[in-house]
Amino acid sequence: MSNHWEAKLSENFGIDASLESLDGEYDLNFFANASSKKYVLKVMRVGCEPDFINMQCAAIRMLNGKNLCTPEIIPTVSGADFASVNDEEGNLRLVWVIKAKSGVCYSKIYPRPIDFIYDLGKKIGGLNKALKEFDHPYLDRDFKWNLMESNWITDYLYLISDNDRKDILIEIIEEYNSVLHKANKLPQFAIHNDLNDYNILATSDISEGVKVSGIIDFGDMIRSPHICELAISCAYIALDQENPIKTIADLVGSYHTKNPLTELDLDLLFIFLKMRLAVSVVNSTMMSKENPDDAYITISQAPAWRFLDQKFDANMVLAKLRLACGFEVIKNANRILDYLHKNRGSFANIFQSSIEHAPMVDLSISGTALPQNPFDLRLDEAAKIGSDINADYWLGFWGEPRLIYTSQAFRSGIYNNSNRRSVHLGIDIFTNSGHKISAPLEGIVKTVENRKFHLDYGGVVILEHNNNHGDKFYSLYGHLNPNVLKKLSVGQIIEKGEIFCELGSENNNGGWAPHLHLQLSLSLECMNSNWPGVSDPDELNFWGKLCPNPASLLNLDDDKTGYKKIDKKIIQDERKSNFGGNLKLSYKNPLMFVRGWKHYLFDQMGRTYLDAYNNVPHVGHSHPRIQRIATKQLQQLNTNTRYLHPILNEFSKVILDTMPDKLSVCYFVNSGSEANELALRLARTATNGQDIITPDHGYHGNTNAAVEVSAYKFNKPNGIGCKPWVHIVDVADDYRGEFRRSDPNRANKYANLVDRALSQIKLREGKLAGFISETFPSVGGQIIPPSGYLSKVYEKIHTAGGICIADEVQTGLGRLGSFFYGFEQQNVLPDVVVLGKPIGNGHPIGVVVTTKEIAKKFDNGIEFFSTFGGSTLSCAIGVEVMKIIHDEKLQKNAFLRGESLFEGLLNLQLQHPIIGDVRGFGLFVGVELIVDNNLTPATEIAAYIVNRMREKRILIGVEGPADNILKIRPPLTIDNNDIDCIISALDECLNEVKTFTS
Repeated sequence: MSNHWEAKLSENFGIDASLESLDGEYDLNFFANASSKKYVLKVMRVGCEPDFINMQCAAIRMLNGKNLCTPEIIPTVSGADFASVNDEEGNLRLVWVIKAKSGVCYSKIYPRPIDFIYDLGKKIGGLNKALKEFDHPYLDRDFKWNLMESNWITDYLYLISDNDRKDILIEIIEEYNSVLHKANKLPQFAIHNDLNDYNILATSDISEGVKVSGIIDFGDMIRSPHICELAISCAYIALDQENPIKTIADLVGSYHTKNPLTELDLDLLFIFLKMRLAVSVVNSTMMSKENPDDAYITISQAPAWRFLDQKFDANMVLAKLRLACGFEVIKNANRILDYLHKNRGSFANIFQSSIEHAPMVDLSISGTALPQNPFDLRLDEAAKIGSDINADYWLGFWGEPRLIYTSQAFRSGIYNNSNRRSVHLGIDIFTNSGHKISAPLEGIVKTVENRKFHLDYGGVVILEHNNNHGDKFYSLYGHLNPNVLKKLSVGQIIEKGEIFCELGSENNNGGWAPHLHLQLSLSLECMNSNWPGVSDPDELNFWGKLCPNPASLLNLDDDKTGYKKIDKKIIQDERKSNFGGNLKLSYKNPLMFVRGWKHYLFDQMGRTYLDAYNNVPHVGHSHPRIQRIATKQLQQLNTNTRYLHPILNEFSKVILDTMPDKLSVCYFVNSGSEANELALRLARTATNGQDIITPDHGYHGNTNAAVEVSAYKFNKPNGIGCKPWVHIVDVADDYRGEFRRSDPNRANKYANLVDRALSQIKLREGKLAGFISETFPSVGGQIIPPSGYLSKVYEKIHTAGGICIADEVQTGLGRLGSFFYGFEQQNVLPDVVVLGKPIGNGHPIGVVVTTKEIAKKFDNGIEFFSTFGGSTLSCAIGVEVMKIIHDEKLQKNAFLRGESLFEGLLNLQLQHPIIGDVRGFGLFVGVELIVDNNLTPATEIAAYIVNRMREKRILIGVEGPADNILKIRPPLTIDNNDIDCIISALDECLNEVKTFTS
């Protein structure tokens, strides 16, 4: 077939090209590859009317040049828009050609970022605005895909065998018919009418992102209201989206900026969206009966049903669409708010005493450490909230992000870093139980219940109110004494100032310290039966408008009772102003964290992040034992090593107990940098030499001496460069280095590179002080040297009279699972061991451990003193960290979780060739990403993945000379559920990369 049409293409359009068949429901479509130019040949069905093509070509020509990504018409050799030719069977066919647009169908694009949705909405809005000027008689033809004439599907519902789904369609049709008369009053224009996910093209680039590149196939154009265009577009764009309603709202909001919508448009949109999908599934069912082997005609049926099967709250959808377009969240919302504002000060007091001067108490994430475990508010914690406040009444803020809402009901996913509701939507008034509560204004009881679940409302009442215009709004009173059920009934009228309930106690109010949760809502239609009192921070724009600050009902100012959230931009701008430019932030979109727990971090609004990056909190963020020991020691004494104290000796003992016998002397300093600096001093003093040998791309800290032996730093642009007394050897990377894993002698070959460095020292008439290396180079790329490498190196160094320094800052203290220190895996005995940040779990501690012989030489009459190194506070914390590692079996956990992590990563490697190597031990893991079999580093892809993982609320890093190695090194508290979360998210990111690289 293609040979025939190749000849016709050449004959009629002067284009010599090879053809490749494309999908189509009625017509033949071919991709025409003419070397440097690409086209699409469209062969119309037998009997196609010329006006059908005339309409499309005229519309496309009018739209060209308006930056709407429409195709370009290629004329015939005679200058016509199309040609009439015979097919292989002698049938007359109309054929035409367009220039191919770059990109792939939207259906094949993942992820679908918000910037793309915004861009698409503007393109569609611009398209509709431009088409207002277009007219053609063929727009008024009868057409089954005319959304204004969709009732034909009623006659074919018998084809739907699933009765539940048939009922869904019947309900959609009834809803559609109830508003069709309104839609018929809307102005009608030319619309594309089929902006589905196969008629929108997109380009994707790892650095540029996803962009709209084409709007194609104008064959379904009709005359119809613009809302039909938008409903159709939204119907397909939302399919299989993680948050389809947000996607719809984003698309509608951006469309509105180019082609403004009315409130009536928004009233109709979701109804028409569902009707379009109903037409689609009925049509595909009909077609599949006729052509059971044709996959194209049923291609969108499954995702369409997945959408229709969901029970969306139509009122909530409408409210979110209204907000997206800048309208009030509900009609007359501003009129209600104006009424409340004007009557502020005249409402009846809710309590018998005034709360005008009651203090506001900060329960925010950054303002309190409650709860200690942000995933489990204890009964005693809930019952004692504010027990230390010395006031008859005190208030909790509206709009305040809190971590006290810890049950699974507040999370939307299976992982701890899933979306979580954390922002308070009411005002809390804390006082003694039994206090009587009066209605601030007249109301009708809509709900009176006892919600008995732990940390629920307990007794709760909802009152309905009216303003002067008959607009209804609602107030909720939670944490009441459940005896209110005996006093009130639905429909009962409560007069202004009438006592109608009383505060419950922790025994009957859900388990909370006695308080009233007062919440305002402008509508009941968007509130489910649970009446959420807390919002997901990502949904706060909606919930904050629907449930605004109820301060007016308390005769208080919004400014007093509304939480002043931390402004990340202000914090970032001040940081930029107050600090040097080389104080860097992680991620393209920097994060602000105000709380931590175990291997989780919490931002200023309560979003939870899984920390698989930071190895400093070795035993977990905010460990309660460390909190207690630090508090206790600070209450007693914090001084330095010039005085005797048993904790100094205890700290040295718990460290030395983990070391080989020969390593028997400790020095305590403030950091790994200072520890490495001291280690170099020990080596130089003990040997009377200066020269140091060290592997390339190593990092040992930010002091002058540490930077001098850190190629990772001194080789940077504008770095200090390599000093004459520093000698670099290749890092023992047996994946991409000179000697690979296929070479059984690679360990010796890498070790022999030290000989060259020793020769250089001799040549410059220097003297060797020693060899320093991260046992497993971390910034070098989470490198695991081949077995036997360090033993051979150490042998050469010792023979040459040098000292061997093992920098275990990254690898020590059980992180490796199978080994407490990295040097154990290499079966070597260092002369000096350096420990750093993990041993303080965030408190600044560095440790140097060495032999008595080296210590004796260092004791040369010059005092060694570090003001804060070895302080009583530091030692107490260090001892506790070592005890926690043992007591909580964290080395074993590192081993077990590391096994699970490796298994998951190796499975991913089988599916994603971009993973070149997975290496490490325990929870010290590197994943090297490559572009091809030549091991070309996938640097851009690694950066993309790290930032996408951050968007999925998982923190990992990148390392290596080319920044192409994913670094995974979480606190040792991580569990298997978190490992599953990491693997699942990483798999999603790697699949996204396939979109960019295909």
